[in-house]
Amino acid sequence: MAQRDYEAEDIIVHWNSEICQHSGICARGLAAVFQPKERPWIKVENGTSQEISEVIDRCPSKALAYTLK
Repeated sequence: MAQRDYEAEDIIVHWNSEICQHSGICARGLAAVFQPKERPWIKVENGTSQEISEVIDRCPSKALAYTLK
């Protein structure tokens, strides 16, 4: 599994590239955090844990997940 983790003070975002369907829901839902054309493409410092978790909960492939600290 190709999982990458992006960590902030109160949340860790997990992304599994192998199952990502690239629907764009994350980027359209919270463009300040999810920036697919940038590297790293997830910038957890640009959103609150609540904003990030709400967008991740809408991920259709479940390639995005999170752990609250």
